[in-house]
Amino acid sequence: MKIYGSRVSYYTGKLETYLRYRKIPYELIGMPYGKTQRITDNVGVIQMPVVECDDGRWMSDTTPILFELEKDYADHPIMPADPVVAFIARLIEDYADEWLWRAAMHYRWSYPYARELISGILVDEVTQHVRAPRFLKRRRITKRQINHFVKRDGVNDQTRSHVEQGYFSALDNMSAMLAGRPFLLGDAPSLADFGLMAPMLRHFGQDPEPEEIMRGRAPAVYEWVARMWNVQMDTKPKFIGAIPDDTTPMLKEICETHLEQLTANAAAFGADKKRFEMTAQGCRYTDLPVSRYRVWCLEQLRANFAALSPQEQETVKALLPHDQAAILWAAEIPAVSDYDKGGQLPFGKAINVYTGGIP
Repeated sequence: MKIYGSRVSYYTGKLETYLRYRKIPYELIGMPYGKTQRITDNVGVIQMPVVECDDGRWMSDTTPILFELEKDYADHPIMPADPVVAFIARLIEDYADEWLWRAAMHYRWSYPYARELISGILVDEVTQHVRAPRFLKRRRITKRQINHFVKRDGVNDQTRSHVEQGYFSALDNMSAMLAGRPFLLGDAPSLADFGLMAPMLRHFGQDPEPEEIMRGRAPAVYEWVARMWNVQMDTKPKFIGAIPDDTTPMLKEICETHLEQLTANAAAFGADKKRFEMTAQGCRYTDLPVSRYRVWCLEQLRANFAALSPQEQETVKALLPHDQAAILWAAEIPAVSDYDKGGQLPFGKAINVYTGGIP
């Protein structure tokens, strides 16, 4: 299995953690930006990671990739058996993928030590085909990333402190959950753990400024990152059978931030807008990019909620007693993504999640 990505990439790290857990051999190769046509012909867009299987098929989008690979491990799943716990695992993973991204990009590209380190790594990994001086390539990467993944994603003087508070909250909430067990939902990694490894491994746990914060504020999370990177599937996992009180702060955070974003994004997409506004926890974001992919993410969460029994749905509602959570069970939403209608992912053609450059 060939993984086209980067050793500093958000979602590549998530996939690598899973492959290591499953003891699946793979080769990590820098994204071949000099041969983009081959990638787009097979998966539609250039986004990290892309997988070239040994049988000639191609896969993209880490969450569908994980579920595809899970078909071979029915006896040792990453999804808890209890439907409510499984739904919460999906919700946490979606929050990690689609909300913490903003804070991860901010810490990487707004702070000088991180951007100096990462721009140098990316130049060496993915720009070998570009004929230009190394310092100039670093400057171009840095400018592109700041413009697309920081400024155009709503990070400015008015929102910066809230973006950073989102990282602090994630650390605090994870620490509370890890106080009583080695992984977030049991004695083995679940989808929630793999989802949170995306920001926590290659960004917050590796980039200089957020890594220093993690070591000092949340050593249990710092330890969990190493545990996740090292753990391998040996025995049948034991997940919790019900959601404990220590998850309450994280679920509250998800409702007030990620679900607020999904709701506002869907409304804007339904109105055929390119940018949207929202208020999360009292912080006003005024110029965020509308994402068709995030409408699809919302549709996936809603479909999984709808698949629960009436009693299970009531249990989830009791765990998410916040206005923003109503989007998960509302009769309808103001947008339809029309994405992956045939359920072909991870083998179908992907769409751009974010506009811009290299994660």
